[in-house]
Amino acid sequence: MSTKGEYDCIVIGAGVQGSFTAYQLAKKNQRTLLLEQFVLPHTRGSSHGQTRIIRKAYEQDFYTHMMEECYELWTQLEREAGVKLYRQTGLLVMGQERSQSYQMVKNTLQRNKVPMMILSSDNFSQHIPHVILAEGDEAVVDITAGVLYADRALKAVQGQFQKLGGVIRDKEKVMDIKPGPVVTVSTSNGVYRAKRVVITAGPWANQLLAHTGLQLPLEICYHMGSETDPDQRDKQTDRSDIDILQRYIARCFPGLVPEPAVVESCLYTLTPDRHFVLDCHPTYSNIVFGAGFSGHGFKFGPIIGKLLCELTLGEVPSYDLSPFRIRRFQAMTKSSL
Repeated sequence: MSTKGEYDCIVIGAGVQGSFTAYQLAKKNQRTLLLEQFVLPHTRGSSHGQTRIIRKAYEQDFYTHMMEECYELWTQLEREAGVKLYRQTGLLVMGQERSQSYQMVKNTLQRNKVPMMILSSDNFSQHIPHVILAEGDEAVVDITAGVLYADRALKAVQGQFQKLGGVIRDKEKVMDIKPGPVVTVSTSNGVYRAKRVVITAGPWANQLLAHTGLQLPLEICYHMGSETDPDQRDKQTDRSDIDILQRYIARCFPGLVPEPAVVESCLYTLTPDRHFVLDCHPTYSNIVFGAGFSGHGFKFGPIIGKLLCELTLGEVPSYDLSPFRIRRFQAMTKSSL
């Protein structure tokens, strides 16, 4: 690796998306630097914690299709790193039988032949005896779903990146980005140059994109809670999410004490349509970004890393990226793009 601050690629943001992107670039023999503003590991962004859900249960077919390969890539990382990252538990989805969103999830699972089970009020208690299914509700089980061990997964992919010769520099906040044929990235500790830059900075994405003259329609919040500043998250006092969760637990899981034993916050960076942003800068094609993962992006980490790597190297993306391009926002906010 370069010792003079010059690289083929620089990835800014060492969460799950940035770490997998850096790993994929290193696999393509790109001299890659992964920058992180906080000391690793940390709990300031959206990739920390013990577990995340992995599932194919989605309203949209394109997510279910992407998850097919994603399961394979998670398994591949398990083999390479020699650690267990996924536990199959199944995923229970309950909803009003006649609601559009519930039917869309059910239909997507059926259409894509995902192993599943449909549970009605007649047979629900036989399979799930300690949960109450509300009147008028139905349930489906995504059988192959489960949990990912989030902190362990992040450590594993960063470790594999380093084994490939990749360089991680944490506690280096990016202060400036100067676009050009060679992009100059100035941090709190130094100056780096690269032919290509990838921005995967979660709730800090727009702060970095501002240096390139671009802003995306992103808002930052805790799940579906109130909007927040990622640098002021410790001052958050809104307990509305916890109140909603307690009421739900009390109603549907009568055997559990509804008061949470541990409360840990995780920032969501939301797009207006809740779909990801995966694209090249409209002016500087050697700057690529992934943002707005809207609280459901962790499970896609391996495939997002592959796609951002392909965009960075000018390769044809493995999947249709039209749902994730920034041009979809132009009708919403022409002044921002």
